[in-house]
Amino acid sequence: MLEMRPDCERCGADLPAEAPGAFICSFECTYCVECAEALDDICPNCGGELVDRPTRAKQHFDSAPPSKERRFKG
Repeated sequence: MLEMRPDCERCGADLPAEAPGAFICSFECTYCVECAEALDDICPNCGGELVDRPTRAKQHFDSAPPSKERRFKG
């Protein structure tokens, strides 16, 4: 199950688990659309490809909650 990290690691933009617009690599490093485009869809942490992250329906939040741990270091 994906962690569904709540923010862009590069700019700190909110990326709700139930909304489209997040990109992840195979290690789940997470970026917003604008940052993924600026990075040419390559993760700066591991060099992996950034791809669309699927969304998680809110009805599953109780049994499979998204992460609340923010990764943006500012």
